[in-house]
Amino acid sequence: MAISTLSESADRTRRGAEHFFGLPELAHLPAGRVAEVRRQIAATGTYTHTPEELLIGARLAWRNHARCVGRMHWRSLKLLDFRDRTTAGSIAEACWEHVRESTNGGRIESVISVFPPRSPSGESIHISNPHLLRYAGYRLPDGGVLGDPATADLTESAQRLGWRGAGTPFDLLPLVLTTPGEGTKWYDVPAGTALEVPIRHPDYDWFADLGLKWYANPALSDMALELGGITYTCAPFTGWYLSTEIGARNFSDESRYHKLPTVAEKMGLDTSSDRTMWKDRALVELTYAVVHSFDQAGVRIYDHHTAARHFVQYVEREEAQGRQVPTDWSWVNPPLSSSTTPAFHRTFDAPDFDLRPNFVRQAGPAICPHGGGGA
Repeated sequence: MAISTLSESADRTRRGAEHFFGLPELAHLPAGRVAEVRRQIAATGTYTHTPEELLIGARLAWRNHARCVGRMHWRSLKLLDFRDRTTAGSIAEACWEHVRESTNGGRIESVISVFPPRSPSGESIHISNPHLLRYAGYRLPDGGVLGDPATADLTESAQRLGWRGAGTPFDLLPLVLTTPGEGTKWYDVPAGTALEVPIRHPDYDWFADLGLKWYANPALSDMALELGGITYTCAPFTGWYLSTEIGARNFSDESRYHKLPTVAEKMGLDTSSDRTMWKDRALVELTYAVVHSFDQAGVRIYDHHTAARHFVQYVEREEAQGRQVPTDWSWVNPPLSSSTTPAFHRTFDAPDFDLRPNFVRQAGPAICPHGGGGA
């Protein structure tokens, strides 16, 4: 990287740090902390967050993220500080530790794991998987996909690296990880790490024959944490599922598992016309089956009515304190029965979706195997 670019990077980091340390949540820090950070940036182009700063910043990033309906719980976020992990193998081990810790036997906890940030020269760690746990999608000769079509590209990338799945609709993909100096490697999910929930319906015995299941822990792993001018490109984050994410999207979207026609047929619904509302009826029962199954398995999951009610309560509480809540209306309203929830019937007055700290989308790296070995 050119000297001028390094200087520009250090200047951006300095400006980000000035903003971050000016936030009221950090007013209790020692008076000399900002001066210390300035000295670090001047000497190295960057600086190092303390564990306390990292935790506060991650919590604020969750609070600022306009697309999350679960922000009432932002203060409960726990931190696993893995900034000392630099090799691919140690990072993968830490990711599986994150899954086990946040799954918590089914009592899902909000946890973020933070790994070394992007360096001033641009070197960084990247996870290609959108979630630490995700099902494979195998492209078939007839143009169809066995499994999850959303992961077909990632599945093919993993196969090119040497991974081979069992060829079922619910094969857990390996972790595909790119690190400086090691290229891209894959790591299978260790046995016993992923808690999966078989989907059953309390009223339809045939539902079990569909063979549906889903993993309990939605550990987002492809977003960057931007905090105080520093970008943590590898920062997996676990909240907990909304039932509609699984029932009304993952299982139901035509571009995903597309199970509405199958459920409707089993229910004996008339699918000859959309006017019979067969899609709506099948969608409700499929989502109800998800809620029932997670409850029966003792796995924490939110339904969309409770989530929307809590979110509106949170917004009203924040507004009473003079704080606006950045909110993307299209994301905080569920894909099922939106108009029956309180978030649907109100507007949100904080249009700034680009606050910092925050979680941001990032382009994945080119998958570049140096041997491509699995582990």
